[in-house]
Amino acid sequence: MIGRSFANQSPESETRVDANSFTSAIYQTRRSLAEQITADGHWEGHLSSSALATATAVIALEQFVKHCQASLTERSSRKAFAAKQRKRFDDSTEQKKRFDEDRHVCSEDDLKDCRERLNAGRRWLIETQNEDGGWGDSVLSSSNISTTALVWAALADHDAPPKDASRIRAAEAKCERWIQRIAGSLEPDEIAEAISQRYGRDRTFSVPILTTLAIRGRLGRKQDAWRQIVQLPFEVAALPHQCFAIARLPVVSYALPALIAMGQLRHQRLPSRNPFARIARKLAWKTTQRKLEEIQPTGGGFLEATPLTSFVVIALLACEATPWRVIQNGIHFIVASARPDGSWPIDTNLATWTTTLAVNALAVNSLAKENSTAPHDLYCSETVRQWLLAQQYTTEHPFTHAAPGGWAWTDLAGGVPDADDTSGALLALKKLSGENDLSAATAGLQWLAQLQNRDGGMPTFCRGWGTLPFDRSSCDITAHAIRAWVAWIDHVPPKLQKVLRKGIRRGERYLASQQSQSGFWSPLWFGNQHASPEENRVYGTSRVLLAIADLLMDSTSSRSNSPDEILSRTKINWQAAVEWLRSIQNDDGGWGADRAIPSSIEETGLAVEALAAIWMVIDRQTLGRSTIDRNEIREAVERGINFLIDRTAGGTQFPASPIGFYFAKLWYFERLYPVLYTLAALEKSSVMLNSP
Repeated sequence: MIGRSFANQSPESETRVDANSFTSAIYQTRRSLAEQITADGHWEGHLSSSALATATAVIALEQFVKHCQASLTERSSRKAFAAKQRKRFDDSTEQKKRFDEDRHVCSEDDLKDCRERLNAGRRWLIETQNEDGGWGDSVLSSSNISTTALVWAALADHDAPPKDASRIRAAEAKCERWIQRIAGSLEPDEIAEAISQRYGRDRTFSVPILTTLAIRGRLGRKQDAWRQIVQLPFEVAALPHQCFAIARLPVVSYALPALIAMGQLRHQRLPSRNPFARIARKLAWKTTQRKLEEIQPTGGGFLEATPLTSFVVIALLACEATPWRVIQNGIHFIVASARPDGSWPIDTNLATWTTTLAVNALAVNSLAKENSTAPHDLYCSETVRQWLLAQQYTTEHPFTHAAPGGWAWTDLAGGVPDADDTSGALLALKKLSGENDLSAATAGLQWLAQLQNRDGGMPTFCRGWGTLPFDRSSCDITAHAIRAWVAWIDHVPPKLQKVLRKGIRRGERYLASQQSQSGFWSPLWFGNQHASPEENRVYGTSRVLLAIADLLMDSTSSRSNSPDEILSRTKINWQAAVEWLRSIQNDDGGWGADRAIPSSIEETGLAVEALAAIWMVIDRQTLGRSTIDRNEIREAVERGINFLIDRTAGGTQFPASPIGFYFAKLWYFERLYPVLYTLAALEKSSVMLNSP
């Protein structure tokens, strides 16, 4: 487009987007994304370091070192006794080898490495303590009781170098004052109540946190400490996996390793008075330990998550007759996951997720070599396509027993196929190859269809598991699945088309039932620490609006229906959603998660992309029921674009915000998110800005 600015269609508006600034920003944003591509041709990203993950890793390593030191001491005693009895007990004997295996003896080099890692981790925690004395999940997060309590546990009973001792005591004192202010006191029952209230009925994190506090002596006398902890029914894990959903477990589907480890330890320390429960747990003990060995990934990390893996290791080390191989593999994963600064992230990476977001953010012509405005020398769509195809699961998953066809968030062994990443991969494949990868797409589409819950919504991992967070249906994941189905429905066999059409209708009804009276939708996997409650309604609403836009723009999804007939069928009030999104735009042109929440690059990018998609629908379709002036939408989009250009310094700087919501209210930020959401917004808006 020639000229200094894109003219706004609303005569009373003063908003303009400078054409040169926009062109430069979109090019520089593409360049910023291209610079972060790996040597293998995909995007790995970089998760923020986590105080919670670091605290759990420090505790696991310290407990491991103490356990092995005790075994080494016992071996020395046995050797001395053998010498006194004039028996051989040296490095060449089979007796020593069997003893080491039975008593879990590690080499001094391994123990030295563990000590260095845990001391570095403890120093990192002290250096990142918030001014108020607590810790948040990331370095940009507000202090919370869960993370602060775990760091408090990591500071207890330590064997730190003398140079660190005074700093640890000072950090511990500040930490205790923070806990007293939040929980009311340092009494075990008040701390336990404060942690339990944070998670409600979901015991996925509250039980591991309280168990860790009990092991570290932070919940009072040993016997009393275990009374603060709910007994998890680990014996259920001995049953066939088909029974798990029926059992209505108090933990979510991905937490089976913690269920087993924490449940066994609690049973050992404070057995039930119910004789039938005691018998059942005794009978299930060895079976569930074998189950734990079976579901541990080859890399040692359960779900590639440091907190979950550390919790399992901590509990097993405190148990008797534990599966030593699980502990060793877990420790190897923890050591390998440590960062040079001494910290740990909550997960190794989100490589598949960030790669699909990158592909789907880019306009189709940005992936083509003939497009001279894109830094195409750094993109290779065929390499990305082949890498993405290689990440699809082609066999049943050993952990969740998910059928073949899905994708996980990562390319590593600890990943588990889930609905959101599968939808993202399907959309990316459609963009990369058209309908050429029909076999892989068909498997993925069928996998998604089989996952859909009875209410029409999509869960994360497992169908029909329960109503706890990350197992229940959610709006953002449902909207994502609808977009994937719409993208492929015209290219699959008629029988599958019928299944997908039914799934779309059911998903539409679910989304309609979940829309608030104000017009917004709340998501599952993203939040905002400044909002009350900690929901990210901009993320949820923008994802649903993108699905609505795809439904209205794609004629194959409606068959013979007109856009108005589609809207009438869905019962979704898309106009209320658009008005709500416009109404919460901040004066600076950006968006936070809700009204009067500070603007972020990520949330502004999400809102701009959704509004630009809706503008395109209104521009191309005759929506008889629409009362929204497309010029008003355009004005909001242009204000958002100006915010993004300004905040990113023309697409060259991308400060991240902690809007990522990991398992059990665990916050994170991802280095690529502001780049990806900015690019998606600019690419989508470019069509609008070049329209009269």
